[in-house]
Amino acid sequence: MRLLAARGHNSRMQAGELDALWDFDRPARSEQRFRQALLAAGAEDALVLRTQLARSLGLQRRFDEACAELAEVSAAGSQDPLVRTYLALERGRVRRSRGGDAGDPAPFFTAALDTALAAGLDHLAADAAHMMAITAAGEEQLGWARRALEIADGSDDPRARRWIAPVTHNLGWTMHDLGRYDEALELWRRALAARLERGEPEPIRIARWTVARGLRSLGRFAEALAIQRDLAAGPHDGYVEEELGELLLALGRAGEAAPHFARAHALLSADTWLAEAEPARLARLADLATP
Repeated sequence: MRLLAARGHNSRMQAGELDALWDFDRPARSEQRFRQALLAAGAEDALVLRTQLARSLGLQRRFDEACAELAEVSAAGSQDPLVRTYLALERGRVRRSRGGDAGDPAPFFTAALDTALAAGLDHLAADAAHMMAITAAGEEQLGWARRALEIADGSDDPRARRWIAPVTHNLGWTMHDLGRYDEALELWRRALAARLERGEPEPIRIARWTVARGLRSLGRFAEALAIQRDLAAGPHDGYVEEELGELLLALGRAGEAAPHFARAHALLSADTWLAEAEPARLARLADLATP
């Protein structure tokens, strides 16, 4: 925020300045940062900022407000590739998050990909291909994920290369959903290695959890349990508690599993998105909390 405020209206945002305004765990905080940054932004930067303001609103499920912001950006008619790419990306993201009859987000993501590639915006091209990978169904996801990895791995832009770990992680989930558990685990180990190289604690913790989840699917319960118990020594996490319960249950230790399921239910029920998206999952946790 201070970075943008310190510059004149005629200079453009530098690489990384937009990223610095984001706090994805607290989209309301990001919203306020974007609104503040808009006060000092030039015309084209303001359009980019408004796309990210829309994204922060979408993450808060304030979809009508998000769409209104994006409509204003579209009405400006900018030909700046950066603006056009962000606009297409965020229109696609809002559609995907809103679901229902919001419409197919894929045309927006492919438009973003084409515009970004033509302009040499590798980090946004990788983002767009990644969004196609998580939007497409079944085997089609694999091609898009590999395209995203190709873009990220072939770029010398650090912002593009940051996509290697998340895309590899998500490709692992695609393999897992297809029942290809060995391949999923290998991808998750690669994602963990990439996270360890960057040294960011929270992504490392998530990557370790996912490796353990892969081990559970392969029936390697003792190895998975050791990882989840180590993770449980950190911050309270409903997903860790859920996995501890599942692993102990798989090992025939339902009595030990029950308190973990109870804690998982208490923690995960507070997640509005999960409560709406997976009520059966939460109901199962409640049932398993009583051995």
